[in-house]
Amino acid sequence: MIESRNHKSCLRRVLPVLFLLSAGFFTGSVLLFSDYKQMISGWTSVKVVVRDTRPETCETEKRPKGTETLPKGIVSSLSDMEMRSLWGDDKKKTEKPKHVLAMAVGIKQKLSVKKIVQKFPSTDFVLILFHYDGIIDEWRDMEWHHRAIHISAMNQTKWWFAKRFLHPDIVSEYDYIFLWDEDLGVDDFHAGRYLSIIKEEGLDISQPALDPESSEVHHHLTTRKHGSRIHRKVVRKIGQTRCDENSKGPPCTGFVEMMAPVFSKASWRCTWHMIQNDLVHGWGLDFQLGYW
Repeated sequence: MIESRNHKSCLRRVLPVLFLLSAGFFTGSVLLFSDYKQMISGWTSVKVVVRDTRPETCETEKRPKGTETLPKGIVSSLSDMEMRSLWGDDKKKTEKPKHVLAMAVGIKQKLSVKKIVQKFPSTDFVLILFHYDGIIDEWRDMEWHHRAIHISAMNQTKWWFAKRFLHPDIVSEYDYIFLWDEDLGVDDFHAGRYLSIIKEEGLDISQPALDPESSEVHHHLTTRKHGSRIHRKVVRKIGQTRCDENSKGPPCTGFVEMMAPVFSKASWRCTWHMIQNDLVHGWGLDFQLGYW
């Protein structure tokens, strides 16, 4: 009986203390929860700020080297071959040429170059002449001399010029780049017709077919095939190689000759990076441009 009374007396003393502790714990939990919500709210606002700055950081990383500190609005990574007037309004010219004709030329091939240029309308083509003999003034009697871009370096080939002056970012505004030799026969060539064919067929790298009766043929694939407006392979025996419908590479298919290649701007971006700085004649490059 005495132990029971003592136990009850102890409970009467302990219960109020436990009640006060519970109430204090509950109140503290509410306060802590409130503070926690405020902290979470603060963290959320910080995250939003960080998220907003990420795109700006990414854009800075994508900029060309050396432009990171420049204002975004004045950074321009692309250019073109359009000539600018020193005086007057450039806006008078509404239509810009959509393609490029570039050739390495010497004065001895002046007549041949004249015939080629006449095949390419000035409204559609930017004309770039790479002068490997250093002679420019003797071209002044050509009616198109004033609109041509003349670049001179002694004894250099068109691939040397192309690597240094036809960077993909410079010619990105143009759909096709004709990188031709200076001595091609073009009596039966029509630039507009050729462009329509390669666009319809989706040809990124191509060349006009050669007439075997009037041209020196080095590869059977480049010979004109009568009855067809395009061909991608040849079916015949060439040396020790038998070309058939299952052939996957040169000399049967998958290349163009380097004397008259035509590149889309997408394929030129890839091709330009394949041109080595010491490439002279372009030998072997044509066999690396296959589509298979």
